[in-house]
Amino acid sequence: MYNVTLQIVKYLTILYISITTKYNIHHTQYTIHNTQYKTPQMKNTAYIIKANRTAVGKAKKGGFRFKRPDEMAAETIDYMLKQLPDFDRSRIDDVMVGNAMPEAEQGLNLGRMISLMGLNTVDVPGVTVNRYCASGLETIAMASAKIQSGMADCIIAGGVESMSLVPMGGYKPIPDYELAKNGKESYYWGMGLTAEEVAKQFSVSRTDQDEFAFQSHQKALKAQAENRFQNQIVPINVEHVYLDEAGIKQSKTVEIKKDEGPRKNTSVEALKNLKPVFAHKGSVTAGNSSQTSDGAAFTLIVNEKMLKELNVEPIARLVGYSQVGVDPKIMGIGPVKAVPKVLKQTGIKQNDLDLIELNEAFASQSLAVIRELDFNPEIVNVNGGAIAMGHPLGCTGAKLSVQIFDEMRKRELNNKYGLVTMCVGTGQGAAGIFEFLK
Repeated sequence: MYNVTLQIVKYLTILYISITTKYNIHHTQYTIHNTQYKTPQMKNTAYIIKANRTAVGKAKKGGFRFKRPDEMAAETIDYMLKQLPDFDRSRIDDVMVGNAMPEAEQGLNLGRMISLMGLNTVDVPGVTVNRYCASGLETIAMASAKIQSGMADCIIAGGVESMSLVPMGGYKPIPDYELAKNGKESYYWGMGLTAEEVAKQFSVSRTDQDEFAFQSHQKALKAQAENRFQNQIVPINVEHVYLDEAGIKQSKTVEIKKDEGPRKNTSVEALKNLKPVFAHKGSVTAGNSSQTSDGAAFTLIVNEKMLKELNVEPIARLVGYSQVGVDPKIMGIGPVKAVPKVLKQTGIKQNDLDLIELNEAFASQSLAVIRELDFNPEIVNVNGGAIAMGHPLGCTGAKLSVQIFDEMRKRELNNKYGLVTMCVGTGQGAAGIFEFLK
């Protein structure tokens, strides 16, 4: 009996050693490492090699009011890829499209439709991503992460929004009654109300908001006069339909290649005379808020192998990206939490940032963010912000990225860092740090 037991113990010992050697199982660590299946390692660098945007049109009354967002985006991507005439578009792994209101003309998986329309192939998939105002930056972060992990070699990432065709909140917003009944109605607050709350909590005066708005327009107008946006913008043709003097329907083709938002005739006095639009005796007006807008912006991101194969110089790389949640009542303060998080993540110091693109959803929240983070105003929105230039929601994160790349190129800020950050609806914030390479 003893010999039989001994043989059993020997057999089990040999079996245990065999199993642990083959599958690397040790005591309570039940991870199986089978060499037949290899998990991708974070060993690839994701390089942005192309970046373009449309001009930004005024919603409802601007040049893009007759333009479908899928067409606008597809034409932007086609223009961008024509800069690589020998590139096989079927090698693109995915098209990631940020959009804040994905319904109606922006529905039916907008990302896939843009892939079909812009690439002229059925082989490349597409996905629509919604993190409201950060959607366009979110897609760049997702694409970069996929490429760095080895899950993809080449991705188009960006965003598009038509606020002319799809209104803020969409056509059928249906809040949850139980949430409101239980005191959570602020989850559904309009962005203007959150801007009023930020102004109140962070003591941002009406005078300061109007002055900030005026300076945004002045900087944008100066940049336009110096043609600082020219290299970024893809000219888009739009068929405009109208009635002539005789009441007969006519149409004409118009080329849109200039941002429509900056106002030459504005002044601090004119802004001061505007009435608040969101709260009785409030301080937030149409003049110190971002403009509702239409636009598209996209980037082409590749790994190092494809970079060498295409023999192109990289523009930039995303060093880090963060997303955070904040109280929905003070949505606009999101960057105050997101920026320190991405700085910690990357090990980069705030003083190492040479340019900052802060989305100007409202003057109140922009000023609160600048003050709370102690940003140097001289490097924030050097060519104006969304108050002057417009805020096409799901496009904005990509648009600001395109702008910061081009401005860093003009300033020859090679191997320097730029920050793109914004507040996000329902109480969020996002921030991305890019290293400019070219």
